[in-house]
Amino acid sequence: MNESVELCSSADLVDGGPAVAFDVLYGGQPSRAFAIRYEGRVHAYLNRCSHVPMEMDYREAQFFDDSGRWLLCSTHGAAYEPDSGACAGGPCRGGLVKIALSEGNGVVRWHTGPQLKPVEF
Repeated sequence: MNESVELCSSADLVDGGPAVAFDVLYGGQPSRAFAIRYEGRVHAYLNRCSHVPMEMDYREAQFFDDSGRWLLCSTHGAAYEPDSGACAGGPCRGGLVKIALSEGNGVVRWHTGPQLKPVEF
């Protein structure tokens, strides 16, 4: 059964601004993920470049290029669409793994799925 997990306040995500990082279990493995706001809507992805499976942020929570238009992998320069995670250029091998989010009453939540679970502490 899918469930929603509270992530952050809506105010924590600003268009083109820093991401909110969180931990998930993806396919049974601990992974970092991040949430961003782009053109007023919230989006979340695994923090894993499709070119080489490594974290993408060049500084913690920094994924947008200087223009605020693309999500960039700091290691190899792969560029991704912020609203879909699709490869937009560079050495991509597909898109980013998208995580379902919802927003309401000033709160952003992420949603579990068959391969996506909360990390148990």
